[in-house]
Parts: sequence; C-alpha cells; structure tokens
Amino acid sequence: MDEQENTAFSVDDFLAKAGLGRRIVQLKPEHVFFSQGTPADSIYYLQKGRAKLTVVSKNGKEATITLLGAGDFVGEESLAGGGGLRMATATSITACTALRIDREEMIQVMHEEHAFSDVFLKFLLARSMRTQADLVDQLFNSSEKRLARILLLMAEFGQPGEPETLIPAITQGTLADMIGTTRSRVSFFMNRFRKLGFIEYNGRIRVHQSLLNVILHDQLPEHNAEKPPIPDTSPRPPRKIAQSEQTERAR
Repeated sequence: MDEQENTAFSVDDFLAKAGLGRRIVQLKPEHVFFSQGTPADSIYYLQKGRAKLTVVSKNGKEATITLLGAGDFVGEESLAGGGGLRMATATSITACTALRIDREEMIQVMHEEHAFSDVFLKFLLARSMRTQADLVDQLFNSSEKRLARILLLMAEFGQPGEPETLIPAITQGTLADMIGTTRSRVSFFMNRFRKLGFIEYNGRIRVHQSLLNVILHDQLPEHNAEKPPIPDTSPRPPRKIAQSEQTERAR
C-alpha cells in the first residue's frame, strides 16, 4: 500500500522535473522556443517567465497573437498529428524556465494518467475561452479598451492570488500589434492612462486596479471619449410672429 502511494503519479512532479522524454530548458529574454514553419515535435510547459506567440504573414507582416505566463502550455498543435509544422513562433519576453515534452511522451501520459489529462483539458478550454474573448474584444471594443484589457491581462488582474501589477517589459510596438492599431495611438492612450492615474511607467509599466473602470464602466473623461459630436435633430418650437409682422401680413 505504501509502495503504491509512493509511486503514484503526480501532475506537479511531472511538470516540474526532467525525465523520460522531457527536459528542462532555460531561455534568456528574446530567445526562441520554436519558430513558425518548423516541425511540431514537442510541447512546452512554461514554469517561470513570460513569453509571446507571433505569426508572420506571406507579406512579412508580424503580429503578436497571445501572451503566455507561468502555467501555460505552448506548442499544443504538435499533438494534432505527426509531421505537422509550427503555426507560430514562441519567443521569451523575460528569462524563462520551461519543460520541453516530446510529442510521444505527452500523448502517452495523457492516455495513461487521467489526472494529467484533466489538467491539460482545463488548459485547452481556458485557452479556447481566451481566444473567443480576444475575438470579441477585437470586433466590438475600441482600441483604447483593447489596450486596457491587454495591460490588465498582463498584470494578471482577475487571476487567483495577488495581481502582478508590475508587468514584464514590453514595447509599444508589440502592444500595437496585439490590439490592431498604430504605435502612435498606443503612445497616446498610454499617456492618457498615466495622466488619469490608471498606470505608471518609467521603463516598466505598473498597472493600477482603477484601470478596470475603463473595461467595466467605461469611465473616461467625456472630453477624451473620442466620439464625434451628434447634431441636435430634435424639433424646434414654431417661431413666434411679432404683432407688427402679423399686421403687415394682414395687409
């Protein structure tokens, strides 16, 4: 009985340690886990640090599609079938520690260990919900609200535990790519958020919880709302005709 308990599978141990078909990798900032178009033969579990996924179009235009943090898997497309290619490039934003799991080992442990399958399925569902939320955000929210949402996500507001208000170093160009606008617009919005006390930044960005008001309550000064003036189309009362004008008309 004791021997069975000692050899019981532990999800935490599996994702924390190197072993058969898996090894720990260390990446410095701006180093690549894998590149778009290369063979998808492994999946990574991010233990520490922040990373990003980017795609490059045939025209050479690059776009950041998501940010990754500790506890995220990346490269899950490798499980879809053998011989596939990476759909995106994964790059570290900060120094990262990750567990690289071979495709065959990942598939085997998912088949044999239901506890691990449950953890991975929850991650995939959360990733799917995040992707849907990103799409809704892109379709219906202003670029200003999209920027506020990205900053809050990076600061991990709404996640279990204390929020990480000082977010990893990220360029305004990357933020612009993520929300689908220009760098100059991001600079404009960042300056506005700073003046309103929603953020602080001097190299690193510190996000305050008050930024949630932009998302939840649309609380921005009216003169900064960037909405075109609406003309007054309400009917006007009939003009009163002076007595002298009425007398003149009677003649």
